[in-house]
Amino acid sequence: MADEKSTTETAPRTAETPAYASVPGQDGVPEIASVEELDRLRVSPAAHLADLMAGAEVTGERGAAVREHPFATQIGMRAVPGSEGAAALEGVLGFPLPTAVGEVTGDPQGLHVLWLSPDEFLAVDVSEHQRPGAEAPFAAALAPGAAGQAVDLSANRTILVLTGPSARAVLEKGCHLDLHPRAFPVGRAEVTQLGIVPLYLHRSGEEEWRLYPRQSFADFCVRWLVDAMAEFGAADPEAESRELAVRG
Repeated sequence: MADEKSTTETAPRTAETPAYASVPGQDGVPEIASVEELDRLRVSPAAHLADLMAGAEVTGERGAAVREHPFATQIGMRAVPGSEGAAALEGVLGFPLPTAVGEVTGDPQGLHVLWLSPDEFLAVDVSEHQRPGAEAPFAAALAPGAAGQAVDLSANRTILVLTGPSARAVLEKGCHLDLHPRAFPVGRAEVTQLGIVPLYLHRSGEEEWRLYPRQSFADFCVRWLVDAMAEFGAADPEAESRELAVRG
């Protein structure tokens, strides 16, 4: 009996086909019809904790809340400041790369860049979800032989947003940095730890902090933050402390 031939035709992969493009019937990957479909298919690292985060919100003058900002575009960049590669990346960004530890350039509510090391940066766009090929314009701008790199790292880390008057006090329970406004003003970002988890910390507003843990640490970070926020929801914090001391 002769083998049956598939009646489904597949488009051939050519040199012009982007590496991220899915081709029906090839590479074992089904075609994604639209970016909207992509959003429906993917699940964020902290999606299963949405109810926990919502229930942990503390309102009022001691308020604090945490939420996930999922699927933000994150492009890892490497280039020596002042080099041809750096100039090419800056040409696509439309603004300079940061040049010092803690510096952030660009629009914190849109596309901006965090300084990670003298020749390493993270471009982040919080105004839209990541799309396949987000790094392509940056990679294409690098001339052949130019020292530089642009890689899509959007799936590497998620963003947890901590807000409220007590946000800084929550972080100070487990962050090694000096978070006083004199040392860590709005707009600053540094590599640090929260408890045992290494992450990037960006102060994006007077009472807003963005945490960038690796996706595998998202669950731990959310639960840590929720636990650290609990005391600020107590009606009488001093009475609660005394009660806990008696129980202990």
